[in-house]
Amino acid sequence: MARDTEPSCRKCRREGEKLFLKGARCHTHRCSVERREYAPGDHGASRRVKLSNYGLQLREKQKVKRIYGLLEKQFRLYFAKAVAKKGVTGSILLQFLERRLDNIIYQLGFAVSRNQARQFVNHGLVCLNDKRVNIPSCLVKVNDEVTIKAKGKGQKLIKENIEASQGRTVPEWLSADQDHLKGKVLRLPEREDISFAVNEQLIVELYSR
Repeated sequence: MARDTEPSCRKCRREGEKLFLKGARCHTHRCSVERREYAPGDHGASRRVKLSNYGLQLREKQKVKRIYGLLEKQFRLYFAKAVAKKGVTGSILLQFLERRLDNIIYQLGFAVSRNQARQFVNHGLVCLNDKRVNIPSCLVKVNDEVTIKAKGKGQKLIKENIEASQGRTVPEWLSADQDHLKGKVLRLPEREDISFAVNEQLIVELYSR
């Protein structure tokens, strides 16, 4: 299976903003975006290019892909599903991405990053409606219940993650029972529930070329 092995901090520097891909480190002085506020590469510090419309659209797509940890083929499949559904394509696309199981684990505060949440799912630590699931891209539905089944060091790590995630609020469309490592989907996410700045219309325009 294809994987994106580019260093996380390099992705943030390329987008020129924090994407919070490394959890707690992103909130400290060790964050690469704060230490080197320029694009990666030999000429990153000296190169300042005004982006064209296409460049702006591409950067917006790349930013969203990197936030959710997707490759191009996966992202295109989500876009195709959003186009096929009635409604505002950009909002539907973001809704699909928010409904991913790995994103749910992150939003509930059980993981400090979506990448870590993806590892929890891959390693069989997550149950969806009391059934163990190892597919991070699984889409949750209303009233679905998510439970973390971890023991020993795994449970200790998740407890530490909950402590480290106290500064993040759980989205209103989810409810979290962090004492029992459980969460529930109260409703489907809406556009205003997206917690980071994104212009999804630019992504729609890019794929509509």
